[in-house]
Amino acid sequence: MWAVKKLNLDLDKAGENRLLQLIELEELRHNAYDNAKFYKERTKVFHDKHIVKKSFDPGQKFWLFNSRLKLFPGKLRTKWEGPYEIIFVALHGAVEIKSLKDGNTFKVNG
Repeated sequence: MWAVKKLNLDLDKAGENRLLQLIELEELRHNAYDNAKFYKERTKVFHDKHIVKKSFDPGQKFWLFNSRLKLFPGKLRTKWEGPYEIIFVALHGAVEIKSLKDGNTFKVNG
């Protein structure tokens, strides 16, 4: 009988302890979420400071750096293509270019 009473008391205390542990775990999870959000914001600001803005003008000639993932070899294939000439620069950053080899025109992200 003593063992059953002791077990019930331990379960009640273990239930309270478990509830306190769950509350503490929830607080830790919330703090970790806030810290991760803060870290991402700081990292974005850091990287955005190092972005060099390029200015494009119509008539400018350049080579285009083209990178694409080849699925079968599993490697990132990169190469320089060109030459190209800038025809039109939109306000939102899109650039219309023309190939000097074959005269094809298309838009790329500035």
